Amino acid sequence: MTEPDWLNVLRAACKCRTQSAVAEKIGYSPAVVSQVLKGTYKGDLRAVQQKVEGALMGLTVECPVIGELPRNRCLEYQRQPFASTNHMRVQLARACPTCPNRRGAE
Repeated sequence: MTEPDWLNVLRAACKCRTQSAVAEKIGYSPAVVSQVLKGTYKGDLRAVQQKVEGALMGLTVECPVIGELPRNRCLEYQRQPFASTNHMRVQLARACPTCPNRRGAE
């Protein structure tokens, strides 16, 4: 069985740089990267995939608030806490729950 492209990209990135550097780039811990590479990660593998696709493969999405942005940045915005004093976060809080790019949307 062949591995998905994103996993091959993650493996290749870890051969060129340290796992710590790659983990930082995709926004996860080195332990998560190690578990993903070993096939033992119990968390949201799709979220890791989307971070790799955005940070390492250049995949972008169209945000209804910001416009085109890397997929990994989209996920980072989704995880930010609500801040009523930040106009953009207010707009994101309204748009993200129904956006087709939201985490977990298929």
